[in-house]
Amino acid sequence: MPAFPPGITRRRALLSTLVALPVAQAAGIGPARAQSAYPARPIRLVIPFGAGGITDVVGRLIGQGLGAELGQTVVIDNRPGAGGSIAAAAVSGAAPDGYTLLLGTVGTQVVNKMLYRRLAYDPAGFAPVSLMTNAPYIVAVSGLPGVDSLAALADHARAEPDALNFGSAGNGSSPHLGIELFKLATGTKIQHIPFRSGGEAVNAAIGGQVQIVMDAISVVEPHTRAGGALRALAVADAVRSPAMPALRTSAEAGVADLRIGSWSALLAPGGTPAAVTDALAAALARVLAKPEMVERFTALGLLAMPTGREAYAAHVREETARWGEVIRVAGTQLD
Repeated sequence: MPAFPPGITRRRALLSTLVALPVAQAAGIGPARAQSAYPARPIRLVIPFGAGGITDVVGRLIGQGLGAELGQTVVIDNRPGAGGSIAAAAVSGAAPDGYTLLLGTVGTQVVNKMLYRRLAYDPAGFAPVSLMTNAPYIVAVSGLPGVDSLAALADHARAEPDALNFGSAGNGSSPHLGIELFKLATGTKIQHIPFRSGGEAVNAAIGGQVQIVMDAISVVEPHTRAGGALRALAVADAVRSPAMPALRTSAEAGVADLRIGSWSALLAPGGTPAAVTDALAAALARVLAKPEMVERFTALGLLAMPTGREAYAAHVREETARWGEVIRVAGTQLD
């Protein structure tokens, strides 16, 4: 039995220990610490499309940057299918602890609720962290001799209704919306062929399975260089892209309404503590501001978007109004 100092009984020593223990734990001293600082283990970032597309490229860049800022590995988990619904549903049902995140898109957060009769998740049920990037699309064609502009493409499509095929990253994806917007703006009929990613759609165009693709510069541009299999017609935006400054905009090509790109947002499951989403938002803002990241974005045709929950909420409201009208007029509905 241990000896106690004079005047200190065994009972008094035990009581002193029990009183001091909670104080030590609250101060983070000792093995019984109540909660570790976030993040204490690797984070999983779920991407709603397959490898090779712009969403995958953005996810891997952001994941690498966040990992460096947070001091933890960010594991990329590609879960393509159903316009991003499979990935979104998986994250919506994950534990709200900040260790499973979603790279949200216009599909997962805006249009799926308009396109699909049944949806296994609530787009408004996530805890938003922030918007991240936007990638204006370029329109490109494969084959089609003489089609060297959007106007020529529209003329060709009107002359042969439903004869042309358009490849996209899947039903409800941004390129899918883009072709619906083009069809409405030009009064044309074009068949939509969904693939699992933007990379697969581009490969289908190179192989002659489809004649039209619309995707981010980083996905399409390498195949439009001299001798390439694709021919770029325009960037679907109001201003030219620094990554392809010689390429005309859709506005310059006479189709001003054709403005479409791939925007991304970082989201956590609903109920995730604000302290966690705030830590993620702060880390993300630092990543997006790094000069080397800005340089990389410019080369890929990416633009950093305003950060924070308020900017995200305002953007989703605007996109909901915009694409709701396009989907209503087009009459697009998916099972």
